[in-house]
Amino acid sequence: MIIGTIVDGIVIDHIPAGRGMDLYRDLGLDKLECEVAVIKNASSGKYGKKDILKINEVIDLNYDMLGYIDPHITVNIIRGGERMEKIHPHLPETITGVIRCKNPRCITSIEQGLDHVFILADPEKEVYRCKYCEEKYRGKRNK
Repeated sequence: MIIGTIVDGIVIDHIPAGRGMDLYRDLGLDKLECEVAVIKNASSGKYGKKDILKINEVIDLNYDMLGYIDPHITVNIIRGGERMEKIHPHLPETITGVIRCKNPRCITSIEQGLDHVFILADPEKEVYRCKYCEEKYRGKRNK
């Protein structure tokens, strides 16, 4: 398969296999006017299989979301056909507006305008807790 080269854009690499389309939707890439390529189940020497997203434009990304989905994801910023920057998002200490609290008694269920904020409680197990009710939520890799 041949996917065109990117002159100015972003390559999101090392996405866990099968998660590329979820990330495509979560990042709002479906709303972009530029070319976006989703490569599923590409061979990876490190992980066996992986997904890749190629975006033919430099855009702002939610690095907290990327780190939450998998801290092994890499983001390559391409300018003039050359990789200018390689970013390794990390597991965020606080994540806002990415996870929704499922506790029906949480204040976020009552106050519709209140942001859903989760704090990293256990980095090793990737466990987050709701800032308001302390409802436990496991990282996406551990679902």
